[in-house]
Amino acid sequence: MSTQTRPHPDPPEGGGTLSDRSVDMHDDPRFRELRRRLLVFVFPMSAAFFSWYLLYVLMSAYARDTMATVLFGQVNLALVFGVLQFVTTFGIAVLYARYAARRLDPLAGELCEELDGGTPDTAADTGSGGTNASDRNETEEARR
Repeated sequence: MSTQTRPHPDPPEGGGTLSDRSVDMHDDPRFRELRRRLLVFVFPMSAAFFSWYLLYVLMSAYARDTMATVLFGQVNLALVFGVLQFVTTFGIAVLYARYAARRLDPLAGELCEELDGGTPDTAADTGSGGTNASDRNETEEARR
């Protein structure tokens, strides 16, 4: 893995193949920024959720009396902690969707369009019927 960074790289002469453009994209500072933005969200959120889950498991195993504390009716602390695990999961999903839409998707879209726009027929490069940026835009417009 190369540690040198280049300013905004130009696509290979003649656009290159999708494979060539993909390899070049890894050295693009915008791609590195995209990865950094993703990790800035994913690692702290994963660590926080894992800690919260571990607290739940350890308290269920070693603090049974505390977890058995009745809060009201038939609802005890363990049940509330269990339900909050689901609430936390959905909360993280919503936070991630908002974060991605604001901080990841615009840059990822820019890079994707540049990657797809390197040659007139991207489908030929992928060998699997890939779409180019204009096809993707038409599809998005059709969905609206």
